[in-house]
Amino acid sequence: MSFAVLNPRGSDPDQIFLDRAGVPNDAVHPPVNYHAFAACTAGGFYRKDQSIPEETKRVMLLLRSDLKDSRNALNELRRAGKTVFVALKEAGAFQVAETLRRAGPLRIFQEICERADGAIATTPDLVALFNGAGARAVEFLPTPYPIEDFRWDFSLPVEERRGIFLGTREFATPSRNHLAALLAIRPLAEAMQEPVTVFNGDGWRGRGTLDRLRFPEGLLRVIEGRLPYAGYLRLMARHRLVWQLDASAVPGQVAGDALLCRVPCVGGNGTTERLVFPDLCGHGRSCEELFDLAARLLDHPHDVQSVMERTMELAGQTISFTAIEKRLESLYGRYGR
Repeated sequence: MSFAVLNPRGSDPDQIFLDRAGVPNDAVHPPVNYHAFAACTAGGFYRKDQSIPEETKRVMLLLRSDLKDSRNALNELRRAGKTVFVALKEAGAFQVAETLRRAGPLRIFQEICERADGAIATTPDLVALFNGAGARAVEFLPTPYPIEDFRWDFSLPVEERRGIFLGTREFATPSRNHLAALLAIRPLAEAMQEPVTVFNGDGWRGRGTLDRLRFPEGLLRVIEGRLPYAGYLRLMARHRLVWQLDASAVPGQVAGDALLCRVPCVGGNGTTERLVFPDLCGHGRSCEELFDLAARLLDHPHDVQSVMERTMELAGQTISFTAIEKRLESLYGRYGR
């Protein structure tokens, strides 16, 4: 299927995924988030509509915060005879609210939805939003992950894993519950003597906050800044579980990363969390229930294998490259001109 993802005037350069997920390479964008939709179809990711090959008729148009760029791109794509489904680039609940909080952007969003062939909701919460905005057709399609590609299997033997990996990184976004997750997991880390790894992307302010937590010596491992994606996954894979309390209703990259590492992900209400970690996710569960689930996994490490076998089966059915490519083929086949 000839397929393109267009991010109008975005910062990421054009990228062609002829080898689909390809070999992990820090020099290019990894096949995650919206790049994954291009990668699972061996398609391309572009920042200008003029760069999309003429023979490529199926396009996913990303709606950025400046919706005027997206509207202009949609008009050009329609004139070129493309079949265009739109998707919100920033799909978390708080991000959508910020994008559409004023009357002007809301009006443009409605206009785009009415003109496009349809919309792709990367979270189930967005289906009603697109329907209400006048989209002709709405399809819920979660973000794909290359779980069937051995090159993206970052797993380590269970006996080589130690510690708890905090999946979120942002202190500043309240719905991420980054600080709350640290505070909540501390008693378990102390009781089980399992160190907690946390990223600090907030410089001296973040370090000050982390120092105030006063974790016992050796139980808090702080990683400053960011790592290249493959290095980040290799670090995650060394842990016994991923922990988060994110309530942002995002597509769910924390759980997707954990999936590539074959590490259980406890907590979070993102789409990937709900689909592939239904027995561990935070959707409909209290913090106390999640704490008990994490404690059980740490106390019974042999349960991890059965948990991940079920997770991989669910992922193959719902978010694998193979599954999402088939659904994209069906969707564009039904509505293409």
